[in-house]
Amino acid sequence: MRKFKINVNGNQYEVEVEEVTSGAQPSPAVKPAPKATPAPKAAPQPKPVEEKKEVMVSEGEEAIEAPMPGTILSINVKEGDMVKSGQILLILEAMKMENEILAPRDGKVVSIGTTKGASVNTGETLVVIE
Repeated sequence: MRKFKINVNGNQYEVEVEEVTSGAQPSPAVKPAPKATPAPKAAPQPKPVEEKKEVMVSEGEEAIEAPMPGTILSINVKEGDMVKSGQILLILEAMKMENEILAPRDGKVVSIGTTKGASVNTGETLVVIE
């Protein structure tokens, strides 16, 4: 038997190693390591179905559309809220950047055409202001 000191990630271990010559059998006290069995994989969870709302824009109303494809991180207004020009309506994540979608004018939120966590494409109606 030979003793060695081994450092692993800053921890020092003392290890005894038995030298085996050709044709010699390891001592009976040494047992082969058990084979590792892989852990069973969990079944993948289905993604929630994104609900696309049909948004109607009447005369006198303005639709705020998605300027780029992305994911809705948060919606900061509710239907019926009064908003001011430049107020943050929602946050759109695109290319790992958070983009603030602002109200283009003062008005009342008539409808919201998306949900938090939904993926949107360029041109999809997000909010309608009256």
